[in-house]
Amino acid sequence: MKHIEIIEANNEGVVRIADITRELLRKYGVKKDSVIKTALAVEEAAGSLEDYATEGSTIKVVFRSFLGAVTVDLSAEGEQFDLSDTMNKDLLFGDEVDEGAQDVIRGIVLKSMADDLKYRHRNGMNRIHFTILRSPRAFLYQTMGAMVIGIIAGFILTMLGFGRLNAALDTYFLTPVKTMYINALKMIVAPVVFFSIASCIVQFSNLKELGRIGGRVILLYITTTIIAVVVGLMVFYVFKPGSAMSVGVDAGSAEAIASQTMDVSIKDTIVSIVPSNFIQPFVESNMLQLIFLAVISGITAGLIGEYSDMVKSLFETFNELFLKITTLIIKFMPLAVFCSICSMILNMGISTILSVLGMLGTFLVGLLCMIVVYCLIIAIAGRINPLHFLKRYASSMLQVFSMGSSNAAIPVNMQACEKMGVDKKVYCLSLPLGATLNMDGTCVYMAVFTLALARVYGIQITESSLAAMVISIIVLSMGAPGIPGSGLICLSMLLTQVGVPVEAVGLVMGIDSFVGMFRSMSNCTGDVAISILVARLEKMLDMDKYNNVRVR
Repeated sequence: MKHIEIIEANNEGVVRIADITRELLRKYGVKKDSVIKTALAVEEAAGSLEDYATEGSTIKVVFRSFLGAVTVDLSAEGEQFDLSDTMNKDLLFGDEVDEGAQDVIRGIVLKSMADDLKYRHRNGMNRIHFTILRSPRAFLYQTMGAMVIGIIAGFILTMLGFGRLNAALDTYFLTPVKTMYINALKMIVAPVVFFSIASCIVQFSNLKELGRIGGRVILLYITTTIIAVVVGLMVFYVFKPGSAMSVGVDAGSAEAIASQTMDVSIKDTIVSIVPSNFIQPFVESNMLQLIFLAVISGITAGLIGEYSDMVKSLFETFNELFLKITTLIIKFMPLAVFCSICSMILNMGISTILSVLGMLGTFLVGLLCMIVVYCLIIAIAGRINPLHFLKRYASSMLQVFSMGSSNAAIPVNMQACEKMGVDKKVYCLSLPLGATLNMDGTCVYMAVFTLALARVYGIQITESSLAAMVISIIVLSMGAPGIPGSGLICLSMLLTQVGVPVEAVGLVMGIDSFVGMFRSMSNCTGDVAISILVARLEKMLDMDKYNNVRVR
């Protein structure tokens, strides 16, 4: 919705602009206190334009309302001025009071909206832009738009058949942009995890409280992991995908993936928690080792006497620094989403997507079931409305989807938990643990695709083989790193265990990056859901924030 007014640049015109502002903002559904504040600011901004306007000129006022966002633009022909000087004027005293009072009032009003106000002078025109209401879903719309455009562009380029052009576009633009973005997120993961947990631990004066929260988090993660395996088995036996498959397989690539190994020993996993040096966990982004170092550092920070306060402050400072860096990186998410989706379609091809549509559809039904499970857990155990969780986390789910990595998504999930009112003590501990231990989406993936590929090759899965497979899935999910590609290695190990030829991996290899995005989204949704539940049980959930109640 757009509304334009052209008004003479004089005192009567300035008053008229304020009246129109109040009238339209009420029409757009802006709250009363924001209407009053904005009308005053717009009036003062118009007054500034009128002071410097050329004789006989007009002020153009443009009101816009789009997808929940409301903006006001004012422009007038005139000489350039420094709006910041007006905003920063100090109170005057003595004989200068009457002369400067108007400027002081104007400065106070404009300064109250400094973060939502922009001024520029171009081609003899002074322009002032106000953001009155920011859409809470603006980033969601941008990300979804980038995803849709990426899908359309990918299909168009594929159908046009410009092989060399598509390859060059992917090699020199799409893949580099996607890789740089993912690398930037990976770069920030280790310090974010370490300093967020360390700054969280130093807040615990009672270590029993820390143990209780950590114990609840781990118990709930194990519970949802078992449920995820059961859901994967159930959706497979309901839909039974993979009965009619005839796809060529790149045996060499399949052998290369199957030759990779992954340590699934519980004993070795526990032993490897303690690193041999302090630096290596940061270099390798080893989540379990980083958590161990952060917990030890956080506990001992309170035991070093006079330096304790300084170390605690240092942890907090670095935590804020790296979270701010993360916020800046995430602003480039829509571009990364476009490049990632378009590149995926160009590399996979339409035929590959269609060939495994049955398996993919069954897998997605399983993930949908897991979201229902999370909602039921929140509703029954937490006794809160799960719909608020889905609405508030929707935009973050899309961000996580495009990353395809549970580890890289930790900063995004931390921001989501903060916005939903989860106490920092909870999410700084639960989210890094979840990125390592909670792989619900991966469990559904391994159950569905292992059984579907066994069906394709006519392998009968006995009850004993099924039981062994379930145990392997649980152990693999807890030992698998939250990075792209790990699910395919786990799948190759399971296929070998149940007697399916190793080349079966080639049937799903082409879409693994796409499927990995869904796995990460499901994994992270479970992490955030459990964080909310634990915070609720510990009475560390701000219900006003969770219910999106604005407290003024």
